[in-house]
Amino acid sequence: MLRKRLLSLAVRRRTHVTRKTVRIAMNGVTGRMGYRQHLVRSLLALREQGGLDLGDGTVLWPEPLLVGRREHALKEIAEHHGLDPVADVSTDLDAVLADDGVDIYFDAQVTAAREEALKKAIAAGKHIYTEKPTATGLEGALELARLAEAAGVKHGVVQDKIFLPGLLKLKRLIDGGFFGRILSVRGEFGYWVFEGDWQAAQRPSWNYRAEDGGGIVVDMFPHWDYVLHELFGPVRTVQAQATTHIPTRWDERGKPYEATADDSAYGVFQLEGGVIAQINSSWAVRVNRDELVEFQVDGTEGSAVAGLRNCRVQHRSHTPKPVWNPDLPATEAFRDQWQQVPDNEEFDNGFKAQWELFLRHVALDEPWRWDLLAGARGVQLAELGLKSSAEGRRLDVPELSL
Repeated sequence: MLRKRLLSLAVRRRTHVTRKTVRIAMNGVTGRMGYRQHLVRSLLALREQGGLDLGDGTVLWPEPLLVGRREHALKEIAEHHGLDPVADVSTDLDAVLADDGVDIYFDAQVTAAREEALKKAIAAGKHIYTEKPTATGLEGALELARLAEAAGVKHGVVQDKIFLPGLLKLKRLIDGGFFGRILSVRGEFGYWVFEGDWQAAQRPSWNYRAEDGGGIVVDMFPHWDYVLHELFGPVRTVQAQATTHIPTRWDERGKPYEATADDSAYGVFQLEGGVIAQINSSWAVRVNRDELVEFQVDGTEGSAVAGLRNCRVQHRSHTPKPVWNPDLPATEAFRDQWQQVPDNEEFDNGFKAQWELFLRHVALDEPWRWDLLAGARGVQLAELGLKSSAEGRRLDVPELSL
């Protein structure tokens, strides 16, 4: 009898759930990040779990509309994932934006094509969610933020790294006062991207052409801006050295080309409050660390090393006392003197987690701070980083406003 009552209650609850569809135009899903992280691991994953439960009896159901230039590739993706290869695919962005049934425009195109498309979407009254950098220059990025505010549309920029398990654990330590006074942050990011002559490159060739919007500074400094800003404080000065270590690469057709964009950058950032951050970014480095990106944070009470998934700590009370003696071999296993921070919770895909927050922002007007102005800060830091490298000096990073 009890089981029948519970089943009846479950049926009644299901009948009271309202499914609300949100149509999302996704431009750039034939690219690696647009396809893997945003379409498959985020929106399609939301559909697999039954939609996004808004907590008020409504389930938000994302309906992707795949947009791009290569119709054949878009149709293949649609068919592979159970979408309609006709109704859910378009090569006509203007027609898509003119469709009143489209609620959100998402952009994961190459950077050079993004600004114009976002302007069109804002003018059409669509809510905006976009990869970064949002534009090729600061003025363009600020203009997008101003246009979106004037149009009254919701707008967000992907800032995925702060949703990664390793950095969430690091944030937990910061919020809990583990570090005492934080002194410094040291970041190492990168891996060897094959030149393309004898092994295919892991990244598209446009990444290494400045004229196409490539370069590691414009790619990674926007990431470092929001990571530093969210965890430790706003960046107030930047001093950077950008360089092209590999001057010749081979494209997707096996043709050699000149790499006109920087493939490595070494930056020093002074943060509000006095914390100093040093971050190396390189596509010409071989990995000798546990993860492709790691941040070491040192404070008066303890230190931590956080990567994409893991975080290790060493408290003041457990800090050993190494003695410098170059005449004797090291007898301490320094890595073994650190402790792993436990998960203590289930961590979802970082891109999906931020998508869920943005969809709730659109549907329920819940608080949201990762907007186009935050995206403009990342563009500003990249622009100033390149200028610092070219001029060989440290530059102030002004506060941005609309």
